[in-house]
Amino acid sequence: MNILYMDCQAGISGDMMVGALLDLGVPLEYLRTELARLPLAPDSYSLSASRTERQHVPALKFDVEVHDQHTHRHYAGIDAMIAGSGLAGPVKERARRIFRCLAEAEALVHGVAIEDVHFHEVGAVDSIIDIVAAAICLEYLQVEKIFASALPLGSGFVMTSHGRLPVPAPATVELLRGLKVHGDCGEGERVTPTGAAILAALAACSGSRPGMTLQRVGSGAGSRDFSDCPNVLRVFLGSDASGAGEEVREVSCNLDDTTPEIIGYVQELLLEKGALDVWLAPVQMKKGRPGVVLSFLCLPPDLERLVALMIAETGTLGVRYTSPRRIVQSRRIEERNTPFGPVRYKVAEHGEKPEYEDCRRIARERGIPCRDVMRQLLHKEHS
Repeated sequence: MNILYMDCQAGISGDMMVGALLDLGVPLEYLRTELARLPLAPDSYSLSASRTERQHVPALKFDVEVHDQHTHRHYAGIDAMIAGSGLAGPVKERARRIFRCLAEAEALVHGVAIEDVHFHEVGAVDSIIDIVAAAICLEYLQVEKIFASALPLGSGFVMTSHGRLPVPAPATVELLRGLKVHGDCGEGERVTPTGAAILAALAACSGSRPGMTLQRVGSGAGSRDFSDCPNVLRVFLGSDASGAGEEVREVSCNLDDTTPEIIGYVQELLLEKGALDVWLAPVQMKKGRPGVVLSFLCLPPDLERLVALMIAETGTLGVRYTSPRRIVQSRRIEERNTPFGPVRYKVAEHGEKPEYEDCRRIARERGIPCRDVMRQLLHKEHS
């Protein structure tokens, strides 16, 4: 299992996160190709990455130059844009979770329904790119679990579309709830709303350094120079060093009065909100009634939130859970040239296969059965 530890001594922003992940080895050209799956005009932005230093610490600076100055976007429009894109399923899920966290924080701060939330800076093209790019890079590196250090609060004021706001800004404060923070830093905005949302949506644990077999270290540079520390986000990529797998939660409930449509909806929602896996099993319940067992796996920090979702959506009177451990093969994504064009393969120690999302896209584009696409791609690799 690949895990990522984020050393946020100087803080975190979206561009710092992407720069650090690119520094781990994600090709910039691959990122460009994947971002092109978003329904944004190709000439509305351009990407660049360059080597730089912050207080003599080398790092990679990621920049988005925006040519489209349309900066007001509603949450519903952003969510629909990502959901309807050609991005891989896990990338969509992560990006949508991040934007959902942002929207919930903005809704709470401004006292409006989440459907009425519209973004200014965060909704601009560069922030959409930062968030989706981070999700693409995490999927490329096959990161399954994220840890982060305590976050510096910063101080002073920052200028936004809402005016001059104290640091951390109100929406950032809401996103920091549940994360470990400290005040041992100088002035300036150290954690941006985008950076806070990435951690709020994806980090399994905040404040602790996990044991790992270290593979690579990447560094992403921030835009400003701080006097008290190098403005650099370091990320450590490694594999689980415990040897005994990771602890997860397996949650189940029996349903005999819920329609198939609702059950299907809950399956999708659980996966969208962070469940590792969701499945159904048919059972015969008391009084001979047919029913199903709805089950999901999740990480321990997600248990309470996902159980509340399951109860609210199904109306079940209770759930049960156990605490098994799982061992996951290390795996990586490789993009290869095929007769169908570039295709991503998931490669593990004991096998490999083409990515389903790519096979589905090819099948739809060419009007051929998806199983034929998979068969040809597998035969190509082993012939």
